[in-house]
Amino acid sequence: MSDQADKLKAQLGLLSFEDRAELTLYLLASLDEDDDPAEVAAAWDAELAKRMEEMETGKVEGIPAEVVFERIRRGLA
Repeated sequence: MSDQADKLKAQLGLLSFEDRAELTLYLLASLDEDDDPAEVAAAWDAELAKRMEEMETGKVEGIPAEVVFERIRRGLA
């Protein structure tokens, strides 16, 4: 990591949770700036359709939300 990045990292650690979260979203979005939003949306639509078909045909079985949340609470996710 560069010296400049190290300095920024130290300064960013002093920011509020909300500010760090907003900057995180900004930085993540900046990594995807070459992606065509329409292509990204189409890829997500295709993935969602595939997963829905897998659920409807019984290829995969869902887990009830309350089970998932309980596993998360117990650290077993």
